[in-house]
Amino acid sequence: MPDPDKSSRKAVSPLPRLALLPGDMTGIGPELVARVLSDGRLSDAARIVVLGDRRVLEMGARDAGVSLSIKTVPDVASIDWNAAETPVIDLGNIDPAALPRGVVSAESGKLTGDTLAAAVRLAMKGEVDGITFAPLNKAALHAGGWKFPDEHKMFAHLLEHKGYFSEMNVLDGQWMSRVTSHVSMRTALDQITHDSIIEAIQLVDRTMQRAGMKKPRIAVAALNPHAGENGLFGREEIDLIGPAVKVAAATGIDCSGPFPADTIYIKAFAGEYDSVVAMYHDQGQIATKLRGFNRGVTVTAGLETVFTTPAHGTAFDIVGKGVASTGALESAVRLAAQLARRKNAERQAAA
Repeated sequence: MPDPDKSSRKAVSPLPRLALLPGDMTGIGPELVARVLSDGRLSDAARIVVLGDRRVLEMGARDAGVSLSIKTVPDVASIDWNAAETPVIDLGNIDPAALPRGVVSAESGKLTGDTLAAAVRLAMKGEVDGITFAPLNKAALHAGGWKFPDEHKMFAHLLEHKGYFSEMNVLDGQWMSRVTSHVSMRTALDQITHDSIIEAIQLVDRTMQRAGMKKPRIAVAALNPHAGENGLFGREEIDLIGPAVKVAAATGIDCSGPFPADTIYIKAFAGEYDSVVAMYHDQGQIATKLRGFNRGVTVTAGLETVFTTPAHGTAFDIVGKGVASTGALESAVRLAAQLARRKNAERQAAA
């Protein structure tokens, strides 16, 4: 006979393992990481290992004015997750005393990219379930030799990813996606196609379901003013966007549009929709950052590895002052943990 006590027990899944990176050391990243680790406020979300240079994390603790107990470990397998200390895989690659702070630095950009690449290797080996990184500087990354428009394309390259992926921003339960991202407006117009619109809708639906939303309500923004005003200001809504939305909706996705971009975000933030798919970067970013610049989270969606980061930048103007807000980083860690847990559950179910 089955043991009733045993059958009634709930299986407890271990918390996901996340690599937390200080980001570009010339900015506020080290301070943010030190502060959120100093009091264990994220211990209920994930098992966190810091990947980077120990000296950078110690500098961050001084900036934040916090005490941080650090234990250097050689690899993830050797971590005692029950220990009180913060585990750090010390790459020993960044001497904070040798680099300027509060300015764009090609050398720091190179080393930031090296650290990100090391984190990707950990994820590819299955040693961590996701990666959260504090703010970095795209110009520094590029100047340092990582010749990609943004870190998302860098990740796709390192993972040898084939197929569609996209950056998304999450704020107050809203998932803001886009068909095109870090390209010129002229290039964006060429990249807005029937297939790319459908792929963007499918990706945000799939990613939100992985985050726990069973049937997300997705609005699709128009390209032209007033959604083209019935063709008066352009026919993209009639000939391109509208038909693509209908095809996506026919697959069971709760999507509608196109809606005028100057009003759809008002409706979304009022609760009528869970996501807006923009046609190009600034169409969505302006609305989102006005809503809460220091609270948003950026997700790299569509890749095998989970990546999250605060939506704000390196904040050079407040570096070293101990006043940086940790809200977005905390949200980034929690969202990465949520996505990683769901991905792990899917893998176990498929096994």
